[in-house]
Amino acid sequence: MRNFVHAGLFVLGLCGICLTTSALAETPREIRFSIISTESSKNLRNVWDPLFADMSRQTGLSVKPFFATDYAGVIQGMRFNKVDIGWFGNQSAIEAVDRAGGEVVAKGVNIDGSEGYWSVLIAHRDSPYNSVEDMLKNAANITFGNGDPNSTSGFLVPGYYVFAKNGVDANKIFKRMLNSNHESNALAVASKQVDIATCNSESMAHLKENFPDKYQALKIIWTSPLIAANPVVWRKNLDAKTKEKLKNFLVNYGKNEKEKKILAGILLSSFGASSNDQLLPVRQLGLFKQRSSLERDETVSAAEKTARLKAIDDELAALDQRMKKISHVSK
Repeated sequence: MRNFVHAGLFVLGLCGICLTTSALAETPREIRFSIISTESSKNLRNVWDPLFADMSRQTGLSVKPFFATDYAGVIQGMRFNKVDIGWFGNQSAIEAVDRAGGEVVAKGVNIDGSEGYWSVLIAHRDSPYNSVEDMLKNAANITFGNGDPNSTSGFLVPGYYVFAKNGVDANKIFKRMLNSNHESNALAVASKQVDIATCNSESMAHLKENFPDKYQALKIIWTSPLIAANPVVWRKNLDAKTKEKLKNFLVNYGKNEKEKKILAGILLSSFGASSNDQLLPVRQLGLFKQRSSLERDETVSAAEKTARLKAIDDELAALDQRMKKISHVSK
């Protein structure tokens, strides 16, 4: 009898283990997908939630969106494993790769098939300012809306092409300078609270759809060279199986009309495979900006300045070699 009871308890124990294991196997892995709030979270949810629903259904993962108010919050979230994957700008992606163990896995492809976007400077359509030259000449009378310091199109690109290349410091030349996201900048210009501000072509397209009257109140006074499309970045330490599911979903999404319509809502036609190499041109921009700033810094001794400039030049040379190698392989 004792043996029978022991055997029964053993079988019940095995059943319990099997039930627990089965329940665990059926519980989907939760993935936290972050989106940088370059516009209101409500608008972002409306266009991204259908994609997340498809991602959950097709991968078997439980995808939880996380809409951050700034870049730093997402980067810190990834650093401490609170964010698994996210839609970044190129500059914030560099921060995620360098400081938070991130890795570029994919990039967006625009509806027109282009693999990039443009930084722009915008003014009210009634503004007397129609060019960078007008802005710089009258900077002392202008309230300027700059982007988040970790924004590629809102801060880094205009910082280099508009300010560094013209030998001026944006922090010193304007009557007043504010930092905000793209949508807030555009709305501030439209309401004449700010004279000129940074934005980008993607956010302008969203503005045209969501706030057509505000969009009509704006004009573009400067457009940058093409910027590589925004990347999708995941944590390098995600498990291989989860990575495979996510990458397969991204690069194969947008094949049918329903998926194409969802992607069109975020102004994309598809996602293309990518890697950290797409960040190299933006790294160059950052180094050029550092170099320009250092050259103008009169508080640094000549010896220290020479050494630091050489270090930057060495980094730029290394990036040049890397980009040439990539270009050669791609051919």
